[in-house]
Amino acid sequence: MTDLLYSEEEEALRAAVRDLLADHCDAPGVIARTESDAPHDLRAWKALTDGMGLAGLLVPEDRGGQGATHREAAVVLEELGRAMAPVPYLTSAVVATEALLACEAEGGLLAELASGRRIGVLAVALNVAPDRAYKVVRHEDGGLRGELTGIADAVAADVLLIPADDGGLYAVEARAVTVTPQVSLDLTRPLATVTLDGAAGRLLGDAEPAVRRALRAGAGLLASEQLGLAEWALTETVRYLKERKQFNRSVGGFQALKHRLAQLWLDVVSLRAAARGAADALAGGADDAETALAVAVAQAYAAPVAVRAAEEALQLHGGIGMTWEHPVHLCLKRAKADSIAYGTAGVHRDALAEMVDLRAP
Repeated sequence: MTDLLYSEEEEALRAAVRDLLADHCDAPGVIARTESDAPHDLRAWKALTDGMGLAGLLVPEDRGGQGATHREAAVVLEELGRAMAPVPYLTSAVVATEALLACEAEGGLLAELASGRRIGVLAVALNVAPDRAYKVVRHEDGGLRGELTGIADAVAADVLLIPADDGGLYAVEARAVTVTPQVSLDLTRPLATVTLDGAAGRLLGDAEPAVRRALRAGAGLLASEQLGLAEWALTETVRYLKERKQFNRSVGGFQALKHRLAQLWLDVVSLRAAARGAADALAGGADDAETALAVAVAQAYAAPVAVRAAEEALQLHGGIGMTWEHPVHLCLKRAKADSIAYGTAGVHRDALAEMVDLRAP
């Protein structure tokens, strides 16, 4: 039977990542960065990659990585979610890395991403679910032409992985394309439009299996980020309600609020089980069908819980929760943006119904 509890090594990893993020991604610093022209915290990214080697968790040791599993990567994403850290971990260390793992001709790019020396981004819109169609560019006259929108973290990328209409996946240097920032709800994971006008690309392999593998891992491990968001929202709300007083008593002592928080705690605990199940399945504990099922279950459940946790935190913090200085708005924006990333909960419910043959009449 699969053990979904955290191992001692995973808890040690969590503690190390949380300590690092406490030093590099405090809430005032993250908020200030969202107001600047450089939303990504590359100092924190360097500390996570150079200092701890976390960008290479999913890469085998013989290919330049740490040889860990999706379970460890999930723990990292839980902590990044708690901190609303503006680093391209999910897009580069998970999604782009998984795409490269499916390509035999990656030519050392995988080791560069694993070391953190370069940031890679799969140029597929953030809202695309693992089993849905994605946009491609034209491959003509030896170059790539077209426009791709909604690409997360493209502004921080050194190399883009571009799917083309000839069925290939191409590595294109970011300096060879035009990256135009889009207005993004989540300022800590900005979106951009990528425009190619004859850019040269190096063929890595077949796009279809690489993109499907990458999006499935992205969707599965996104649930761990959503878990971290929800846990932060719940913890901070409980702490605030214990301190806030009204009518000469702690606000947290009111029965109606106790019930709301108790229900939210149950939802978060259930989300942890779903997220851990997806991470374990991706780590190799299940076949492809079971993995797809676990990912669909996690994503069908994760988004509503994370959004509701953030909404409850905003409401129960009262007036201070409505201010720009309080980080709860970062949590709500990330939760709302995550709710459409790699497919909405509804899309995953439809996929789940198809898998278990319980389609709506």
